[in-house]
Amino acid sequence: MSVIYSTTVGEIGDEVDSFLGEGMFILFGLGAPDTLKDYCYIVDVNASTAAIEPGQHLHLDDEPFRITAVGEVARQNLDGLGHITVVFNGATEARMHGSVYVEAGTPPKLHVGSVITIQV
Repeated sequence: MSVIYSTTVGEIGDEVDSFLGEGMFILFGLGAPDTLKDYCYIVDVNASTAAIEPGQHLHLDDEPFRITAVGEVARQNLDGLGHITVVFNGATEARMHGSVYVEAGTPPKLHVGSVITIQV
């Protein structure tokens, strides 16, 4: 598999767990607005090298999750802001424009230093 996106968690907002319980988490780069920062994993802003598409895999500390749907501005937001919402419900159609949907399951709890990649 080849990596088309990679980033590292640098900070963890105090309220991240509130979204984990709902089967999702939010990534945002260092420029996250103060109103959202507490709810996000703060990551390095890095550009992807190819389109993000269903069938690819999101790896969270080497744990793979198959991507099932991608919002129409997810790549743009990820590349420019480090911002996407990852939803663990297996949806095959994106309901939120800036989200990446992965197979249903419980989101793992990430830590400072966690590596997030998208692989083809």
